[in-house]
Amino acid sequence: MTTTLDSRRYSRRSFGRISALLGAGAVLPAYNEAALAQMSFAGDVPADAVMINANENPLGPCAEAKEVMRTFLEKGGRYLHGESIKLANLLAEQEGLSPENVQAYAGSSDPLHRSVLAFTSPSKSFVMGEPGYEAGQHAAQRSGAKVVAIPLTSTYAHDVREMVKRAPDAGLFYVCNPNNPSGTLTPRADIEWLVANKPAGSVVMIDEAYIHFTDAPRSTDMVAAGKDVIVLRTFSKIYGMAGLRAGAALARRDLLDKLRFYGAFFLPTTAMSGARTSLTVSNLVPERRKYMEAIRNDTVEWLEKRGYKVVPSVSNKFMVDVKRPGREIIRALAAEKVIVGRTWPAWPTHVRVSVGTREEMDKFKAAFAKVTA
Repeated sequence: MTTTLDSRRYSRRSFGRISALLGAGAVLPAYNEAALAQMSFAGDVPADAVMINANENPLGPCAEAKEVMRTFLEKGGRYLHGESIKLANLLAEQEGLSPENVQAYAGSSDPLHRSVLAFTSPSKSFVMGEPGYEAGQHAAQRSGAKVVAIPLTSTYAHDVREMVKRAPDAGLFYVCNPNNPSGTLTPRADIEWLVANKPAGSVVMIDEAYIHFTDAPRSTDMVAAGKDVIVLRTFSKIYGMAGLRAGAALARRDLLDKLRFYGAFFLPTTAMSGARTSLTVSNLVPERRKYMEAIRNDTVEWLEKRGYKVVPSVSNKFMVDVKRPGREIIRALAAEKVIVGRTWPAWPTHVRVSVGTREEMDKFKAAFAKVTA
C-alpha cells in the first residue's frame, strides 16, 4: 500500500513545520510508564527478580495475537502502513465511531505527549489530578505550560469542579480513569460535568489505559457526539503488549489533525497486527479482568489484615500506605529481589504495587512481611 503525504492529510507546509520542529530539537519527551518505573530503583535487576513496578501484564499477549505476530516477522522488511489503518478501523467499528475518529499509535504515551504539546503553552495550563500519572506534566515542560495539580477527592476521584475553578486558562485537562497510580475511578457524571463546564477552547483528555479492568462506562460516546475530548486507549495493560507498543487516540478529526505536527507515524507492524487480533478474541478482556481482580483482592486483603491501609483500586495496581517513607520500603523490597513501583510527593508514605501472577504476589507478601517485621 502506498501512502502519500496528501492521503495522510499532510501538506508541504505542515511537512516543513514537522522538519523544523524536529530539527530544532522539539522531539517527543521520552517519559512513559517504563521510563518512569526505572526511576523506582537503581542498579541492575537480578534475572529472578519479581517485577511488579510498571503496571505490566505478566500474562503477555494472548495466544492468537502471538501467532499472528509471528507471521509478521517474515514481513518485517516492509512498512505495511495498512496494518495500522486496519487496527484503527476495527477499533472504530467496535466503539461505534467513524474511522476518521481513530488514529493508531505505538502505545498511548505518544498521543498523550503530542496533545500536551498541541494544546498547552505558556498561556494555556495543563491540569491534572494529584497524585496522577506524571508523563503529561513532564511533556508540559517542553510546551512551557504551567502545571495545575489538584488533589483527588476524599473518594479518590478527580476533583473536576476544583480543576475548572483553579485553571480558567486551561488548555488541556487530563483525567486518567481509572487513575494511575491510585487505581480509582472518577464517576461518569463528573467527567460529563467537566466537559460541559470547562473553559472555551480547552480540551479534556480521558486516558482509558486501565478501563478494561472495570465495567465502568467508557467515554467514546462523547467522541461520537463531537465533544472537545480525546480518549486514549492502549494495548499495554490488559492485552499484555507493553513492550510491543500499540495504542490509539479517539477524537474529532480536527483534534487528531493537530497532533500530527509533533512526530511521524511509522508504526510497528507486529504490534498493529497483534493488537487488531486481540480485539477479535471475545473472552480475552473478561477472563483477564477476573484473573487480575482475584489476585489483587487477595493481596489487598492480606495487607489489610496486617493493618496496612490500601486505596480501593479497581485496576491492576494499588497504593498501600506503608506508614513510613515509601522509598525506604522500596529499597528494602529491592534487596529481597522484589521491585515495586514508586512514590508520589503528594502521598510520600504510599507505594504503588502492580498486580503480578499469584506466584509473584506470594513472593511480594513474603518480602513485605520480612521488611516490615
